[in-house]
Amino acid sequence: MNPVDLVIVIVYLAAMPIIGVLVGRRQKSANDYFVGERSMPWWAVTLSVVATETSTLTVISTPGLVFGSAFLFLEVAFGYIIGRVIAAFVLLPRYFRGNYVSAYEFLGQRFGHGLQGTASVTFVVTRLLAEGLRLFAGAIPIKAILDHYGIHTAYWHIVVLLTVLTVIYAFVGGIKSVIWVDVIQWSLYILGAIGAVIFLSTKLPDGWLHTAASQGRFQLTDFVSNVFTNPYAFVGAVIGGAFLSMASHGADQLIVGRLLSCRSLRDGQRALIGSAFVVFVQFALFLLVGAMLWVFTGGRTGATATAVTAGRMSADDVFSSFIVNDLPVGLAGLLIAGILASTMGALASALNALSTSTIADLYQRFTHRSIEDAKLLRQGRMWTLIWAVVFAIFASLFTNSKDPVIQQGLGIVGYTYGALLGSFLLGLLIRKARQPDALIAFACTVVGMAFLILFVKFDKTTAAVHIQFGTATRTLVPLATYWYTFAGVLITMLVGGLLALRHRHADPRAAEVEVEVEESPEVAA
Repeated sequence: MNPVDLVIVIVYLAAMPIIGVLVGRRQKSANDYFVGERSMPWWAVTLSVVATETSTLTVISTPGLVFGSAFLFLEVAFGYIIGRVIAAFVLLPRYFRGNYVSAYEFLGQRFGHGLQGTASVTFVVTRLLAEGLRLFAGAIPIKAILDHYGIHTAYWHIVVLLTVLTVIYAFVGGIKSVIWVDVIQWSLYILGAIGAVIFLSTKLPDGWLHTAASQGRFQLTDFVSNVFTNPYAFVGAVIGGAFLSMASHGADQLIVGRLLSCRSLRDGQRALIGSAFVVFVQFALFLLVGAMLWVFTGGRTGATATAVTAGRMSADDVFSSFIVNDLPVGLAGLLIAGILASTMGALASALNALSTSTIADLYQRFTHRSIEDAKLLRQGRMWTLIWAVVFAIFASLFTNSKDPVIQQGLGIVGYTYGALLGSFLLGLLIRKARQPDALIAFACTVVGMAFLILFVKFDKTTAAVHIQFGTATRTLVPLATYWYTFAGVLITMLVGGLLALRHRHADPRAAEVEVEVEESPEVAA
């Protein structure tokens, strides 16, 4: 790596905390810290949502998908659009109507503090695993740079550095700093991807589009593959993507916290739906980079493509190898800074979301204390620091993990998202359901999903179901991951719905959280 690239990375790492502190240094209240006094412009929240959900793994691995599955990943992104539109008009109005700062306050009002606390703790565990892995992934390119210059250090040193730089502005500026820094960080990695496209376009031969298309690199749909075992079979990808997006953007405080900082419900809906289209375009851009890389490496005859096909190189390594070995001076540094931006943006968002959920869903609800605003602000900042330390520890543990543990960390949302989204839908659709019903359904879903993910296998050809207590064979594979949230919701609704049949009358709490659309012109709009 050229020293110019190293300077770009260093300047970025120094600039982000400074900008974040300058933007959010004048915190006036706890409401300002947690939801920005609901004053954030919807377009900034849109980009912040996209930056929050875009991890280092996404930036690095998406181009490599073209080598194995062409543009089929856009089927999932299409499902994201459907899921976010539903969440925008079904779930988001409840949060704004209740003037909540946490999504799980809805569950507390609908069922009781027991389910609210359960959902919050589940969110905490999920975020710790998922964001700890993201933080570790962000340390990988930094270590590669340092090793190149003969500076050998451990991963955990880099993890601590990234955490310290991120927590500076998350601690001082709260959600405002997080959102505005997210906007900058999103712009950074998108500019890097556009720069890669421009550079590749000058290196590819005439007719490269036809070459890639004739070899199926632009295939957008798959109506042939088994919907239960292939994650990119059209029906499974779209339905699974829709339910996954409803859960991640309608029942996960990581995203909902950003949406609640908008000036109004209408702006929140614009931000949520707009993020789906931005993500679609973003994925298309990274996949275009992948298609160009496929031609750049010589297609199926190229060394990189052959290595991927033969299993000697992971598809995740394609873009990373290209950045290090082929990009010109300056552009490589910009892209590496963009990769780090995705890491720091996700971490800052997680710190703010965990702090908010800890105060709103756990501390205030279970202590039943009325806390003055200044003390609440101090509590929020204190928990931001606490969670930063915990994240650094978790990410350091990942550095010593083997692949199966990392894979479990990546797939952890499969165990919990169905239970979270299912609890919200149970409260909205089953008026007789009460807190014990919801808690039992929640527990059954987590256990049921663990059994489904770990032990239920499907035959690739016939889709016949097998129970296998061991490693999957070539013919027996797990259920495609995009079905996990849908399956979890199904279990929650089935168990909770059956238990609700015990009751003659609707739960009185159900009426308290209903939103009458006709009463609010803004909701109707």
